Amino acid sequence: MDFASLAVLSGLPEHDPYHPVGVPIYATAAYGFTDLEDGAYKFATNQGYTYTRIQNPTVAALEARLAALESAVGAVCLASGQAASFATLLALVRSGDEIVASPGLFGGTVGLLNQVFGLMGIRVHFVEPEVEAVQAVLNEQTRAVFVEVLGNPSLQLPDLEGLARLCEERRVALVVDNTFGAVGALARPLEHGAHVVVHSLTKWASGHGSILGGAVLSRETPLWQHYPQFTNPDAQGKIPWEQFGARCFLERVRQLGLSLGGMVLSPFNAYLLFQGLETLELRIERACQNALTLARWLESQPQVAWVRYPGLPSDPAYPRAAQYLRGGFGSILTFGIRGGIEGTSRFLAHLRIIQAPNVGDARTLAVHPWTTTHSRIAEPARLAAGVRPEMIRLSVGLESPHDIQQMLAEGLQAVEWVSHED
Repeated sequence: MDFASLAVLSGLPEHDPYHPVGVPIYATAAYGFTDLEDGAYKFATNQGYTYTRIQNPTVAALEARLAALESAVGAVCLASGQAASFATLLALVRSGDEIVASPGLFGGTVGLLNQVFGLMGIRVHFVEPEVEAVQAVLNEQTRAVFVEVLGNPSLQLPDLEGLARLCEERRVALVVDNTFGAVGALARPLEHGAHVVVHSLTKWASGHGSILGGAVLSRETPLWQHYPQFTNPDAQGKIPWEQFGARCFLERVRQLGLSLGGMVLSPFNAYLLFQGLETLELRIERACQNALTLARWLESQPQVAWVRYPGLPSDPAYPRAAQYLRGGFGSILTFGIRGGIEGTSRFLAHLRIIQAPNVGDARTLAVHPWTTTHSRIAEPARLAAGVRPEMIRLSVGLESPHDIQQMLAEGLQAVEWVSHED
């Protein structure tokens, strides 16, 4: 099936006696057993439902839909995108291991790598997401290469296929944060060789910016046979690779992130996300069209020093965007205001667009990463991540492009007035 069909048909309940057209909300903490053998079997095999911290039918329906949209072997949903990244890396590394990561990652991910995994004895190398740079720091202790499909907010697009070939050769997991890939509507890194993708479902999957959610997905791969946590006996004496095959990684994510970590997605949130996915392709199409229109307009404005949008032929990411993105070039753009912090402050003070740190909302949102999302990162690291004092990140929504343009123009007029003063 095409993406649009999978978005509305996959994951629907097949065995519910009432034959619901949509997915029901299973608002329960625990599930009963018919007898001793039934309970023992479910706990031993992770098949069926025991406790919502581990599995829930509403969440399972969402996981099935996500797996279909990303062409994955399976999915695990968690409480947030940050939880998804945390559980993914926790499943891959142990004390003494190393991670290679792009310097242009989301600020929360950088904090997770430095302040959490760093304290756990995991060394992190921040290098450009290019084959040569990654290859230079790979060693026997490397267990994961972590990149974003589009840097947040740098909009840098890595060489996914080149990195996938390198990681395959070196037996290292390539993990791609595909949040900006909009759950497969714009990008499907698994189809280009990535082993794992993570998502903040809070963004485009939801579309209305009112709930949190995250997901981890993986493809069919024999890679896990080279990780001791999947080939050595676990606490129950079972070998995960022999028990679960290619799903052993996802089962470890479920155990560490949900059963032990408690980073559980509410069934109510799963229900809303399940519905949000049904209109995802239509929303993405409109948002991408709006973003391209605005990027072209911003390029012509004298108060704007520069514009980054993968859909502009002049953008450094354009060649790879044409290769890896499908159905549009995304709804995120960044631009620089002339006059540095002072000009940017005047612009935001006169901007009627909502200023908030979320993306993927139905509403257009603006944010100043230097003083918000990346403010806790040291200045040299911010600059290395492509974050600059004059940068505005715009998450383009579904409003009329004319109205968004008018609101941007009002903010820019304040910058023009400052330049006349000078």
